[in-house]
Amino acid sequence: MTWDLVAKADPNHFPETTPAMNDLTPPLSGLSSVGGKSVFARFDGGMLSSNSGVLALAEVEKRLRVAERLARCIDDPRCPDQVVHSLADMIGFRMKMIAAGYEDGNDANRLRCDPIFKMAQDALPSGRDLASQSTMCRLENLPGVRELVAMGRAMVDLYCASFRQVPKRIVLDIDDTFDAVHGGQQLRLFNAHHDEYGFQPIVVFDGDGRFVGAVLRPAKRPSGAEIRPHLRRLVRAIRSNWPNTRILIRADSHYCSPPVIDWCRANDVDFILGVAPTTTLRKHVADLKASTLARFETSSKTGKVRRFTEFVDGAASWSRVERIIARVEIGDQGADTRFVVTNLAGGKAKALYADLYCRRGAAENHIKSWKTHLAADRTSCTRATANQFRLFLHAGAYWMMWACAPRCPSARALPSPNSTRCVCASSRSPRGWSR
Repeated sequence: MTWDLVAKADPNHFPETTPAMNDLTPPLSGLSSVGGKSVFARFDGGMLSSNSGVLALAEVEKRLRVAERLARCIDDPRCPDQVVHSLADMIGFRMKMIAAGYEDGNDANRLRCDPIFKMAQDALPSGRDLASQSTMCRLENLPGVRELVAMGRAMVDLYCASFRQVPKRIVLDIDDTFDAVHGGQQLRLFNAHHDEYGFQPIVVFDGDGRFVGAVLRPAKRPSGAEIRPHLRRLVRAIRSNWPNTRILIRADSHYCSPPVIDWCRANDVDFILGVAPTTTLRKHVADLKASTLARFETSSKTGKVRRFTEFVDGAASWSRVERIIARVEIGDQGADTRFVVTNLAGGKAKALYADLYCRRGAAENHIKSWKTHLAADRTSCTRATANQFRLFLHAGAYWMMWACAPRCPSARALPSPNSTRCVCASSRSPRGWSR
């Protein structure tokens, strides 16, 4: 109001930039010239945003249709003629918030007015605001158990749809990760190893870093009776899309149990699983360990000596003996022996362990990206169903980031000084979008 009165009182006060009589944002006077040029500061720049990258994520989401897939799994109890924000719009807004670094639902109160987020949701910057925090809270508490099971199936369908052609073989990396909680959430459990209360969800990625699924569960080691139904639903959903694709399950010793091994054999599923060392297993490699130690003693002792072997054996609780591969490593810090069990018939012991099993370490990096960069461990809702839904929301954000990664420029895309041609980044799917 003050600036408007000045402009009316002295229309020649700003001879080059006199605002109109109804302009409420005239320029700021009194700024010194720079290089002989006059400097004017104005306050009519319009709506601004620092989240322009969300528009790229919006294009990816339109192709993946993650929000639409998840929204179709939820029964909307609202009256259709009174709906302002559809379920797909709210889910899409929430996933884009997470991908942009706004993992808290409270951020919706500020971002609902952001012009970029509005455009990402196919709304004009001057149009209606997006959903608020209270609306997001009601959304997260809306799905029940049946809806969440359907969402898990939808995530598998999204995974299968991400391939251009049906693969002959896929590798599924199954792992669990600790998720600390600081409230009275359902399913929380004290974990002595981490000395905290929390969850320990089971997360599944494929060998190329695609997200396949996640299940919220208490913070304890999963049993075979718990893992088997999860594998059954997962494999059944994949085979409904790809009946003839071979599936290899790869996991650490947490998942090596008689129910899992027997189920994989009965359902024609390949597996390679870590095995906890036992006295019986160590007896099989006693001679190899002694000869490996002798080699290390006669060497320069600057590196490590690794040797591999295989044999057939089984625990007393197993229904049959299995092929077991052992790796013996001797270094300056002592001996380290590892075992894996597999039903794969071919391949040498070294290749199966070093080139196949050890690649499951990439899944830990994917989980790290999911938790560190997308805050997937922000499971602060009271109800377990709401926290499970959050895992799917963060999974959708991961999918958007993963799909964007091959299209982002890399250091290899920069032209060399002696070249006029730009070397394009690889179009191959990355093993981790966060690298």
